[in-house]
Amino acid sequence: MDLQPIYTKLQISDMNQMQKSTYTATENGNDVILLSPTGSGKTLAFLLPILRDLNPSKSGIQALILVPARELALQIEQVFKSIGSDHKVTVCYGGHDKKIEVNNLTQAPAVLIGTPGRITYHIRNNNFDPSTIKTVVLDEFDKSLELGFQEDMEYIVQSMSNLSQRILTSATAMEQIPSFTGLSKPKQINFLKVHESKPNVQLRKVMTTSEEKLDTLFQLICKIGNKRTLIFCNHRDAVDRISELLREKGISRETFHGGMEQDERERALLKFRNDSARILITTDLAARGLDIPEVESIVHYQLPPKEDAFVHRNGRTARMNAKGFSYLIMTEDENFPFIKSNTPEENVSESNRVPSPTPFQTIYISAGKKDKVNKVDVVGYLIKKGGLEMSDIGIIEVKDTTSYVAVDRKKVNAVLKKLQDEKLKGKKVKMEVAY
Repeated sequence: MDLQPIYTKLQISDMNQMQKSTYTATENGNDVILLSPTGSGKTLAFLLPILRDLNPSKSGIQALILVPARELALQIEQVFKSIGSDHKVTVCYGGHDKKIEVNNLTQAPAVLIGTPGRITYHIRNNNFDPSTIKTVVLDEFDKSLELGFQEDMEYIVQSMSNLSQRILTSATAMEQIPSFTGLSKPKQINFLKVHESKPNVQLRKVMTTSEEKLDTLFQLICKIGNKRTLIFCNHRDAVDRISELLREKGISRETFHGGMEQDERERALLKFRNDSARILITTDLAARGLDIPEVESIVHYQLPPKEDAFVHRNGRTARMNAKGFSYLIMTEDENFPFIKSNTPEENVSESNRVPSPTPFQTIYISAGKKDKVNKVDVVGYLIKKGGLEMSDIGIIEVKDTTSYVAVDRKKVNAVLKKLQDEKLKGKKVKMEVAY
């Protein structure tokens, strides 16, 4: 397979060493266990071998990629489409319209990506034939087990009667691999301890009292300023409490946790990606696996009880060897064995300047792929009919029935007013600020 056109489309010059090792190890249908940190490029590591081994003359699903989170499924689909192959890909996950998925499965894709619960549903309802699948990828396998998906994964693996290759990825080493995976003499690729993949994160303690913790966080946010920041909490109620505080202070922020509806979670990540918000308050759900932009600051509002979780949280920052800061908001009586006593302290008592508004705001448009709308259509609509310049438009994401576009915050009201009676591809659409 000629990889150069793929590199060009992905805007990379070559695979990294971990990806090259995986590409070689998966030849001849070998089973592979890939251990590599979050943010190291595992998605491309298994997508390129899958693409290499797809047979264009065969019908039916040839490869299944199982993931623990809906957002991760969508991210992998996006990477696969960016490669620009002629092979069809379909994604299935909880919260997505089942009718759309069934329709997409009628003409079987070459590659199917999905969460365990939804893939189990489709197999049980005979919506696709699992016997044609030759390769299965169990992505973020450790996280899938942690979230309780073992029963579904076992059912799915046993349903694929002609499976010949298993690729298992994980961000942590596992003492024992469950037998249901059916791994046979797997080649193990371990990049967990490779120095280059370790983020260059500088830890800083921010000391406070239980009563002043929220106020200390606000002061820290003021000190951090406009840098893209993830705030980690152990509990959903803490996420919501912080979100309410920042709303009162007029600071753009998004929240992300398992108690939110799927479309709310997708919208939150989208607005964080497109610079409509530079603060994302989250539980450990966002600690790994998700494709979020390079983050400059991590804030541990509540420290996790285990070191593994702490490491994964910090893995969201300082990508590609860039420097990042990880702030630990702590009280004097807290003691964590994985936090060194000589960790430098950060003084935030003088910080009270509220960060300025983010450059963009997200506009919702009630038309998407099913309406034959693409990114080019949206750009043309906003420029020709909305009077915007190219520089006023940020990231555009087109979904099945909706689209979202980042627009210069100062131009949003004017463009919404100008477009209220205009049609997009001959259709009247609803447009509003996405909250």
